[in-house]
Parts: sequence; structure tokens; C-alpha cells
Amino acid sequence: MRYYTIQPSQKLADYVRFFWVLESDETTDTPYIYRSLADGFAELLFHYQGTFDELISPERIEKSFISGVHGQSQKYRRFITTGDFGIFGAYLYPSAIPQFFSLPSSELSNQMPDLRTLLGNEGGYLEERMMLAPDNLQRVKIISAFLETALSKRFIRPPDVFSCINYIIQSKGVTDVAVMASKYFLSTRQFERKFKQFSGFSPKLFSRIVRFQSAINNYGNKNISLTEIAYECGYYDQSHFIHDFREFSGYNPKQYFSGNAEGVEYREV
Repeated sequence: MRYYTIQPSQKLADYVRFFWVLESDETTDTPYIYRSLADGFAELLFHYQGTFDELISPERIEKSFISGVHGQSQKYRRFITTGDFGIFGAYLYPSAIPQFFSLPSSELSNQMPDLRTLLGNEGGYLEERMMLAPDNLQRVKIISAFLETALSKRFIRPPDVFSCINYIIQSKGVTDVAVMASKYFLSTRQFERKFKQFSGFSPKLFSRIVRFQSAINNYGNKNISLTEIAYECGYYDQSHFIHDFREFSGYNPKQYFSGNAEGVEYREV
């Protein structure tokens, strides 16, 4: 299995955190199951080799898209494939959705629309070019040109709430929502409405998800205990840490960090 990231152009750096590639050509009789976790960032995805179907329940499997957007999510999902695969992704800052797709971020929360549904013929043409590209460096060029053009067509002046979203990301979810509301807005209600429009979630839920993501980014760090991770990520006690971790990943923290959880293989490469 191969996983690596590619940095975006300077023009896209405020909207795309990075591009990523996950590939596997390992022949095996065992299906590979990937578990996506709760995340405040959306992803633009292209399955250029193989496909993943979504495991809704032990008895129910739904076919997934070839290309589409995995919106910012407050829940985990499970996907399965039985052969070789190659996925190219663009990891998008929450406020990039209105800029690229002319949609409130909240419309894509917990959603996975395919690209043709989202963008019509334009999405179909982009999907075809990404599928036929000879390698991932060419895919970076294709998607970068597309996103830069979309930005020039749909650019909106960043409202004050963008600064609040970025601050929560930079502070790893440890922040005082009421203080931010009083700094930028006339009322907490006005702040929360704007925040959800551009991040997809309420300030409180978004902060919880960002804090959870900051915790799982410690995966593979053998020099820090679970207690230290919880403390450094702003959890006031272990039960709070375990509750959020189970809600957003389906796992107890100890099980996830043991390396035996579903879908953590890419973190090992």
C-alpha cells in the first residue's frame, strides 16, 4: 500500500490543505475495508482504479461513486473493495465549498454527492480527464487548473467567520466560542448561523470534530500516552475523550491506537 501527499499551488493554499494519493496493488483474497472518520474537512475524490462500495450494515451494501465529494462529516462510514485500487483526493478547507461549488458548506454536511450530480456536464468532463490521466502528477495539474478556474469564476469576499473557522483549526478545537462570537458578531445566534453556513456545522460541533482529529493525528507516536493525548487536545477528562472518540470513530481510543483498527493501514506507510 502506498500513501503520500502533494502540496497545492500558492493560489489554492487557502482552500486546499493538500492533495493525497492512496494506492494498493497487493493481491489478496481478503477484502479491504476502509473506515472514514468524522472530519471537519471535505474531500474531492477520484477512484481512478477500482471502486469502494459503502457498507451500510452487515446485510446492506451500496455502490459508491467513481468521483464526487465526501462532505465534512460528524460520523464514521465503512467502505469495502475486493481488488486493486487507486484514489486521488483533494483535502478541502471547510470554507472552500462555497468558493468552488457556490453552495453553503452545510448542504454537503454528511453527504456524498457524485461529481456529475454536483456539477453536471462540467463534473462529467472533469471525471473523464482525471480517469484518463497517465499519472498522479498530471492529475494534480488537471484538478488544480479546474479549481483555480472555479475560484476565479465564483470567488466571494471572505466574511469574518472564515477567520473564526481557521482559528478553531489552528487551535485544534480548543477555543471559546462565546468569545469569538462577541468579537466578530452582534449576537451568538448570528454567529452560529454564519458559522454553519461556511463550515457545515455549529461552532461547538465543529470544534469537537477538530479536537478529535487533532487527537488521531497522534497515531504512531509511541512517546505519548492516551492520557497525555487527551490532555493536550483539550479534553477535560478521560470519559469525555472516550465518548467523543467512540462517537466519531466507532472505536475506543485504546483499540484505535493499538494499530488493529479498520482502515489505519495507510497511517503505517
